[in-house]
Amino acid sequence: MNKTDLPEIQYTVWPADLHGHRFQVKLHIANPNPDGQIVQMPAWIPGSYLIRDFSKHIETIEAFTAHGTKKKLVLERIDNDQWLLPRVNGSVNILTTVYAFDNSVRAAYLDTERAFFNPTSLCLAVKGQENIPCSLAITSPDGAYAEHWTVQTGLRAAKTDGRGFGFYLAQNYDDLIDHPVAMGEFQMVQWKSNNTSHSMAIQGCIHPIDAARLASDLQAICSSTINLFEPKTKRSPFTNYLFLVNGVLNGYGGLEHRNSTALLCRRDQIPQKNNPLDEASYREFLGLCSHEYFHAWLVKRIQPKAFQPYALGNRNYTSLLWLFEGFTSYYDDLQLFRSKRIDLNTYLKLVADNWNGVLRGPGRFKQSLADSSFDAWTKYYQADENTPNIVVSYYGKGALLALGLDLQIRAFSRDKKSLDDLMRLIWQKHGATLDGISENGLDELIFELLGQGFINSWNEIKSRYIFGTEDIPLQKWITSKLISVKTKTQTNLERIKLQLGMRHTDSNGWLKVTHVLDGGAAQSAGLAPGDLLASINGQRITSARLDKVLSSLSENQGLNLSFYRDDLEHERFLTLAPSQLPAQYELIPAITNSK
Repeated sequence: MNKTDLPEIQYTVWPADLHGHRFQVKLHIANPNPDGQIVQMPAWIPGSYLIRDFSKHIETIEAFTAHGTKKKLVLERIDNDQWLLPRVNGSVNILTTVYAFDNSVRAAYLDTERAFFNPTSLCLAVKGQENIPCSLAITSPDGAYAEHWTVQTGLRAAKTDGRGFGFYLAQNYDDLIDHPVAMGEFQMVQWKSNNTSHSMAIQGCIHPIDAARLASDLQAICSSTINLFEPKTKRSPFTNYLFLVNGVLNGYGGLEHRNSTALLCRRDQIPQKNNPLDEASYREFLGLCSHEYFHAWLVKRIQPKAFQPYALGNRNYTSLLWLFEGFTSYYDDLQLFRSKRIDLNTYLKLVADNWNGVLRGPGRFKQSLADSSFDAWTKYYQADENTPNIVVSYYGKGALLALGLDLQIRAFSRDKKSLDDLMRLIWQKHGATLDGISENGLDELIFELLGQGFINSWNEIKSRYIFGTEDIPLQKWITSKLISVKTKTQTNLERIKLQLGMRHTDSNGWLKVTHVLDGGAAQSAGLAPGDLLASINGQRITSARLDKVLSSLSENQGLNLSFYRDDLEHERFLTLAPSQLPAQYELIPAITNSK
């Protein structure tokens, strides 16, 4: 690739210091603003709604003229993530050293085993020139550590070697930052879903992976999702798709991108040959894959208008995350069932577990789905000890809303329409066109699908369950003869735990209180987050012994609690009264062994 073929904005990334976890990055600007060019590091990454201040990892930053005799330029610091170049004629280079040791899917990581980065963590934006094409050159690390490393990314390759190192092209800065890059040694899985090439690049597994099983399961899930949005053409909106998987000892999460996703999971969740596999854990991994893959339509192409364009220097507010994350959470497990990766019993248990989990949260009485979405930046993504008392998850309750709306649409239309039809209409109007949805944009789509006769039902759903804090009455809306809703029979231990209203963790052999729920006996007794529970009725308590001790108790029984707070011993007395406990449900299929 000749220099004359390169775009005016060029990035070069070196994994320069594997032991010190440092990337070096060069930004070449061919035509900086003659009045002074501003460059900026993003403060957050799309899909993860928290200000992360990626600029804090920049260790050094320098600027030089890139023509003739290279001259060092003075960079003026505007704020924590913006710098101003002086007036200069001709091209300039900006060199940065960036520390990278965040093993999540959101940032950048580098050591002797692997490298990973989202360009939001390494690549400065050239203000005013974000909409022009740019290139990314990725160089191989020096030394024997990386002689077998390859590059895996969804970016369009322009000129690369057999291992993937070289030049890549992006349509603009937004396109660049939507393609994570992984380097290292990978185990690969490849398949086609509806003639679209898919691959999964896996790092971190000790044993050879079961590529055949992964390919079979993922092929079915991806094909099912493509067919949902495009039942006639069966075409995906991308020419290829890449799952980047990092298997670790403990960790779980994913981040969506337009033709790829970065996933973090426990390595024992991935099927490996000659290695026992817990099927429930593997199902959870497939659910993560399904969730992030669904986002290629809903979030990456169907977007809120508030995200067009992303303003990466500050928070972007929308009250619609219940739609974008909640509906995706409804479909991720549903697509596992439809693709026959799980049976009906398993699917209904997943739905019931989510339903019961939402009902156990006191925060659902205080925060609506719309507010949960809007406040994601400060409440959901900055969780603390009081979060369960003030927050409802737009993932969990949003998924219940999607199920409820699906049931209501089917009942209204006498099974002629479903939520699938609404998703396809949203895709046609706002996904294929990339025209963002306004905050009230779902209204006209629902009325277009179902007519004005549904207006009262939709307005009630909005006022009571989206902008209000009422529980979604699935027990009333599930009327199918194939599925029955039953009140879950709780064991004595389950009832006592609900009455106690306490969450905990293990801390050096102590049972440490992490959350005290509103209305529970623990709160009435004066327990607080951070307390170390020592004994109940004279019996020593640890995480391992708690269930055994609680199982021996009965309702209306008095409890003497001994605990330490700030190294001072305290004692409290409380009574476990059969207070108003949240209802818990189970879903029972009328036909067993259904697929």
